Amino acid sequence: MSFLIRVQLPDTPGTLGAVATALGTVGADILSVDVVERGGGVAIDDLVVEIPSGRLPDALITAAESVDGVEVDAVRPYAGVLDTHRELELVEEIAAKPASGLEILAEGVPRIIRAGWAVVVEHAEAGAIRLASSNAAPETPITDLPWLPLERATILDAEEAWVPETWKELGTELAATPLGKPGKALLVARPGGPNFRAAEVARLAHFAGIVAVVLDS
Repeated sequence: MSFLIRVQLPDTPGTLGAVATALGTVGADILSVDVVERGGGVAIDDLVVEIPSGRLPDALITAAESVDGVEVDAVRPYAGVLDTHRELELVEEIAAKPASGLEILAEGVPRIIRAGWAVVVEHAEAGAIRLASSNAAPETPITDLPWLPLERATILDAEEAWVPETWKELGTELAATPLGKPGKALLVARPGGPNFRAAEVARLAHFAGIVAVVLDS
């Protein structure tokens, strides 16, 4: 089974290697490493690891935190496709099929920022309407989006009244960014976490800006 483990660790030479060694002692095979955020002597890294069948994910936490200064923020099952839909490739795909651009965007963005699902929504007089969604997005109606129009990319409070109860029950973390204009937005979600970091939201905003230009949104 594959898991995404987010770790906070000292930004010093050898620390990530020590984490990799510790994970190896419990049979974990590291498939990829992404630096999410770095600053103030601390790094936030996402590691996608594979562990043998029957091994509990708790073993990943114990192993990683055996290294001095390392804290595990979250561990969740990961079924995404690795390194196949990075930003440039996804922009090229959208540019080649602009008529399906929003659908391609919604399906591809979760793979880029390792989210569970994404939807594109637009503000209308009768409420928000869903323009596109990834296959994993819940079918729960989301017509009441009080944060639209949206002026800038932001992390949303997942406990607010507009959030469906089923999302809350899953501990869903949410972030959104305008898509060309404040009335249209890309909403991304991580059921079960981890939290969105400021650097991830900035990356999402930058990417959405590029796509909006491509689609002339």
